[in-house]
Amino acid sequence: MLGEHVGAANWDSFDEESLGAEFDLERPNAARMYDYWLGGAANLAVDRELADRMIAIDPAVVDIARANRSFLRRAVRFCVANGIRQFLDLGSGIPTVGNVHEIAQRADPACRVAYVDTEAIAVAHSRQLLRHNPLATATHADLRDADAVLTAPTVTGLLDFEQPVALLALMVLQYFPGNPGDIIARYRQRLAPGSFLVISHLTSEEREIDMAGLTKATSTASTPAYLRSRAEFGTIFGDAQPVDPGIVGAPDWRPDDPHEHHTGSHAGSYVAVARIP
Repeated sequence: MLGEHVGAANWDSFDEESLGAEFDLERPNAARMYDYWLGGAANLAVDRELADRMIAIDPAVVDIARANRSFLRRAVRFCVANGIRQFLDLGSGIPTVGNVHEIAQRADPACRVAYVDTEAIAVAHSRQLLRHNPLATATHADLRDADAVLTAPTVTGLLDFEQPVALLALMVLQYFPGNPGDIIARYRQRLAPGSFLVISHLTSEEREIDMAGLTKATSTASTPAYLRSRAEFGTIFGDAQPVDPGIVGAPDWRPDDPHEHHTGSHAGSYVAVARIP
């Protein structure tokens, strides 16, 4: 167990009648498990049970989640430093400390952030969190339907796609079979030159973590995971060019402290930030 989570009991008291049929409370959910590994309270007993089972398989699963969250922070700051003031976060998940809008708006209060997620609970909590923030929205949509996302009033009313946008897809594309590059391509062709793609993905090439065991465990969840190689990950970006240091493990992407640089360590995932020409 990761310890006591304030507010967890309130989540356990939710039922489908009070939340609506769109909420799946019977099976573990990746967004809620990720929230648990990060120390959040927006998770259910069924999520914590599988999350703890995965910790038992390999405790490094928690490091994977935290390394990804740290990469998000560094990547958002990079985008703001390079002129980006608009963010579209696909598969944004459960709100927790260090959200994109917190990081971006700390750097420049004028930054605008549109969150998108298919998990109804994540969207409900995001809307509650953002109710006093006019420069951030949450949209309930399937990220695979780019037309629906890019025409949603909560997206079009906030973001100007004639100007550069940073599109984020962090630890979410691994939950879709087939070629996730096809999903991103539908967005990439609608983004202005100078936009960025910020993507992370679990890898099949990590040798020091039981990725196969962790992935197998997700077969009982509402969103089972699919591992991909570095080469497969690279195809997701299409003609967008990764900025230095290219495609690397999450801890190796522009670490805050060079002394904590872990060359060759994937921490279970590959990451990259790429500029759209």
